[in-house]
Amino acid sequence: MSSSILVFGASGQLGQCLAHVAAERNMTGRLVMLAEEQANILNPEGLRAAFAQYQPQYCINCAAYTAVDKAEDEVDIARRVNRDGVENLARLCAEFGTTLLHVSTDFVFAGAGNQPLLETDETVPISAYGLTKLEGEQVIAAHTDKYFILRTSWLYSEFAGNFVKTMLRFGRERAEMRVIWDQAGTPTYAIDLAAVLLHIIETESPNYGLYHYSNEGVTSWYDFAVAIFELAGLLTRVVPIRTAEYPTRATRPAYSVLDKTKAKNQLGISIPHWRLSLQECMRRLAG
Repeated sequence: MSSSILVFGASGQLGQCLAHVAAERNMTGRLVMLAEEQANILNPEGLRAAFAQYQPQYCINCAAYTAVDKAEDEVDIARRVNRDGVENLARLCAEFGTTLLHVSTDFVFAGAGNQPLLETDETVPISAYGLTKLEGEQVIAAHTDKYFILRTSWLYSEFAGNFVKTMLRFGRERAEMRVIWDQAGTPTYAIDLAAVLLHIIETESPNYGLYHYSNEGVTSWYDFAVAIFELAGLLTRVVPIRTAEYPTRATRPAYSVLDKTKAKNQLGISIPHWRLSLQECMRRLAG
């Protein structure tokens, strides 16, 4: 087997972050970055050709259907990507002896509690997106033993579209923003998540399984927006509102803070606070 790492969904936010971190770590030569048009996870024949060509030691799946509200009306499409496509990868990983690294979500939880969520806590998705992502986790566990699933939350970076970049754009256009304050969670800098994925590979960790990963700390979308505007030097007024005042097609977890104890202990990682990572992202965005 070669030491190559197949990356699917390479053109998305996390894929771009992986390419960036790999360049910093001199790992670019190991990564085979495959965008959707090059290797679609819904095309088993194309996937098999890629596995046969590269004989990868690792496979990182960054491909996902992530349009949370749209998924309520496109459940079948979301399921094809988030479950069926993932199953295609899991089967091939098992066949080729490849270790699969896959990213899941805090949306697998109902979010009705007020304690940080463990990997062993009951999963009760309350949205089509959350349900299809949970089904993706289940098909991985059903088809291969060599996997790392990392559930994450509130992902952002200097790449692609995300909450931070949206707030910066609106903050320059508007004098006031209304932002939800009664949903609690933790932002995750996708650069940090990419670094953890590559750390698992670099250390050849044998501790397969399901993990939680976000940055440290707890906040609301309101406080997150305030921090973004403060760091950007924007004077935009932020008005806290309840979830009920901003209805969306999909229901979001009210509390989805992830407990990272297992990841810190089993993977040997340290996790920066969300404010520190936000500062780093803002520094990079500023040029």
